[in-house]
Amino acid sequence: MKILLGVQTTGNGHIVRSAALLAGLRDRGHEVYCLLTGPSTDKRWNLDTFKPCETRFGLSFASRGGKLNYWRTTLENKPIRFFLDVQQLDWRGYDLVISDYEPVTAWMAKKRGMPSIGIGHLYAFIHDVPKSPGNRFAHWVTNIFAPVRYPLGSHWHHFDQPLLPPTVADDIHQLKPSEAEHLLVYLPFEQQAEVIELLKKFPEQQFRLYTGTSEQRQIDNVQLCKIGRQGFINDLASCRGVICNAGFSLVSEALHLGKKVLVKPLTGQVEQESNAVALEQLKLGHWMSEMNADNITAWLDMPAIKPCNWPQVMGPLADWIGAGDWGNHDALCEQFWPDKQLS
Repeated sequence: MKILLGVQTTGNGHIVRSAALLAGLRDRGHEVYCLLTGPSTDKRWNLDTFKPCETRFGLSFASRGGKLNYWRTTLENKPIRFFLDVQQLDWRGYDLVISDYEPVTAWMAKKRGMPSIGIGHLYAFIHDVPKSPGNRFAHWVTNIFAPVRYPLGSHWHHFDQPLLPPTVADDIHQLKPSEAEHLLVYLPFEQQAEVIELLKKFPEQQFRLYTGTSEQRQIDNVQLCKIGRQGFINDLASCRGVICNAGFSLVSEALHLGKKVLVKPLTGQVEQESNAVALEQLKLGHWMSEMNADNITAWLDMPAIKPCNWPQVMGPLADWIGAGDWGNHDALCEQFWPDKQLS
């Protein structure tokens, strides 16, 4: 098949997951061309694996101080440009569009009447899974951001729905977890100076804070680390726990390795707020609505968790895509949850 793969590059999770799926599809003989959208397309990540590809601005959400900022989101997105990108994207010759919650390819396929598959955590929210009350507008935006004909969501539990487990990348599956002295911290939506000052209140703890620093340096008990995949996952494998925002991919990787997690959801972002609800409901992690010393102290006293050991998903997923029976999710999903027949 000739496939157009849309990848949103606003976070590491989309990139890592899509790269693994891309490799699986190409290994099976499919011709895959990629469209990358988002503000980080050439800043932090090595995107050579996606070539041949092209980039567009796409759509994204803006935040400030740990809160989703609807005003900045409205100002920074360019609706006319987005409309033109959807109109002008060359769709001819493709048999299938796959969207990793990427809006340009999803809306192009919808407009052209093309078959489209959506893969990612956010597509789980069309099912009966834990959700934050949020606000109705935010839920509506989430549902229409990247609409597809065949949505295929993933989550930490099946909730009696046709869902995949987390699509943990091969480099995480290959790690051997250990336990050093440090705690891993990744809070990109928060003010980094405030994060550092908070962590300094725990001088007996060693923190490795991944942030936008140009070089590694030490501030008291906080080691500032430059963002990069290999160093990050090595520190993840050896840490005692993870403090992070409530994005799905990093939390999934931590749970896979048996690392206890404390999440601070991006306020107003219904996905992250819903992830916090699910973590508590499943007793897999803990969350805080505000970053303060009391919340961290309580979490530090909590025990480690057992590794979730999520199964390999990408190979069977690539086979399912190649088989072409895209309306049948149950057979694919049930193989990953042997203890439960989905209703």
